[in-house]
Amino acid sequence: MPRNLTGRFATLLGAVALALPVTLLAGEVSLTGEGSVKYTPDSARLQFTAAAEHESTKKATEAVNEKIAAWNNAVRDYRAQLDDYNDASLTLYTRNLPVSERNEEPEQRAVASQSVSFVIKDLALLNPLIAAAQKLGMEYHLGAHQFFHSDESGLHQQALGRAIADARKRCAFVAGELDKTCGDIKTINVNGGGRPMPMMMAEARSDKSAVSEVGPREIQTSVSATFELD
Repeated sequence: MPRNLTGRFATLLGAVALALPVTLLAGEVSLTGEGSVKYTPDSARLQFTAAAEHESTKKATEAVNEKIAAWNNAVRDYRAQLDDYNDASLTLYTRNLPVSERNEEPEQRAVASQSVSFVIKDLALLNPLIAAAQKLGMEYHLGAHQFFHSDESGLHQQALGRAIADARKRCAFVAGELDKTCGDIKTINVNGGGRPMPMMMAEARSDKSAVSEVGPREIQTSVSATFELD
């Protein structure tokens, strides 16, 4: 190898060893490209549950039916915007109350519950729906996993495109340092699916009943590629 090329080769290895996973073989180079996309969720999957307990199974069921009817009345103005609406989740069982004496016959209570679940694609609906559920005493849980973007597949593709572009850019840099050009891709592998990662808390609450902000997220992906050096 000519002396000047040997020196540049050594300089190149020193420059990329700290940051770029690179493997050089005769006439080709293997390296990794990385890509990411930052975004804010614009949709949510929600579930609210109406529950009641009574000595009578009939009374417990009636109380739940009344709550569901009141819920439907409270959200009637939003109903057309609640996608994939499902209120078929019904539960009815009995439980024994704790006893104070060993030989005491436990008292039984009937427990009835019914859940409604749906998707909203306008987060401006979130707080009014939470307020309606709280007013009726319905149970719910709000966590980071319930928020998503309506075009996550497109965001994944965008992150992958950036990873491929990054791999090409790194190849061009390596080839240029060796007085060569980056040629065709021989092989390429996508490393993982680019799972969305919260960058901070999913929601910041200004009080117990309101969501003030849905935090940003990031999709990260990488590719391993082998290019020909011309």
